[in-house]
Amino acid sequence: MADLFWAALGLMLVMEGLLPFLNPRQWRAIFQRAAQLSDGQIRFLGCASLCLGGLVLWLWGLAG
Repeated sequence: MADLFWAALGLMLVMEGLLPFLNPRQWRAIFQRAAQLSDGQIRFLGCASLCLGGLVLWLWGLAG
């Protein structure tokens, strides 16, 4: 189980690092726009991300 956690963490870091590595100018612009969002908008995005991630994990669990 710990191996799966570390693999998931590594994959997340790879995905998070793709945009700043490939296109730092666009990443900076996206980050600046995100900093201007209200707390409610950021919470909504966080909730949507949590739900989508949970759905993916649930579907992956059903497939496995």
